[in-house]
Amino acid sequence: MDFIALDFETANPKRHSACSLALTVVRNNQVVDEMYSLINPQTDFSPNNIRVHGITARNVANSPTFAQLWPHISPFFGPQKLVVAHNASFDVSVLRKTLASYQLAVPNFLVLDTLKTSRKLLAGLPNYKLNTVCDFLSISLRHHHNALADSQACAQILLSEAQQFGTDVLKPLVKAY
Repeated sequence: MDFIALDFETANPKRHSACSLALTVVRNNQVVDEMYSLINPQTDFSPNNIRVHGITARNVANSPTFAQLWPHISPFFGPQKLVVAHNASFDVSVLRKTLASYQLAVPNFLVLDTLKTSRKLLAGLPNYKLNTVCDFLSISLRHHHNALADSQACAQILLSEAQQFGTDVLKPLVKAY
């Protein structure tokens, strides 16, 4: 399988407030590259969001804006590119809203949500949060709500599910975006 696993953290409840981003690049079922960046969202931070991920306005003060980061990561998004996230509706929404806030075009790409694949394939878990699925599959989740750790875990979830159940069961869950 070839895909990128994507994870965002946000400064506040607004989806256009991305303050960190990670991509884990998988080619031929192997992690071949990773990228992590803090992002200056040019907006206020919510105490609740800081409590979740620990990122503050001071941490991102000298970080690039998303508009500055986008040219470096945009090649990972395209009509035949598969983007994977755990709770993809959140991460894809953050991507869309952040792009829109900078008046950047939203690309077309394919999406697979490991929250949905896990609900379908791993019946009987008490919930399907990232840490619960990782525990069940014996996947290391070093620092939950760190975008890089979360994207790495997401990639490992999909690789584990593909190995256990095959890719044919996953194909119907891929959505064009």
